[in-house]
Amino acid sequence: MRIGELAKLTDTAPRSLRYYEAQGLIEPRRLPNGYREYDDYLIERVIQIRGLIDSGIPTRIIKQILPCLDKPRAIVVDDAEPELLALLARERERMSLRIDCLIRNRDAIDGYIDAVSEATSARSSIGAA
Repeated sequence: MRIGELAKLTDTAPRSLRYYEAQGLIEPRRLPNGYREYDDYLIERVIQIRGLIDSGIPTRIIKQILPCLDKPRAIVVDDAEPELLALLARERERMSLRIDCLIRNRDAIDGYIDAVSEATSARSSIGAA
């Protein structure tokens, strides 16, 4: 697929996709005419990359953990740096706190929707009587 289609399928700007390529996060094939050709597996890869970036993880770290996103997983333990592991542990904790906050917000929205739905139903049944 072309960059425009990948951009649409992943809701990612083509400029960002080119940046991911420059950072070594994705690797499209090049056609004889020089156009980029993106394989289907990159749809999920780009979505994962965006999620990690949205979580605040820099692309230099994402590049190091990309093997964890692949199947089969190809984690190279020999070159894992203690600083990287500490950074990832902090990022994981930060993500967990954000997830907890999102869950609380989702539950609050659910409560609001339920309350409005109940009030609307009650008004409807009173008006129908």
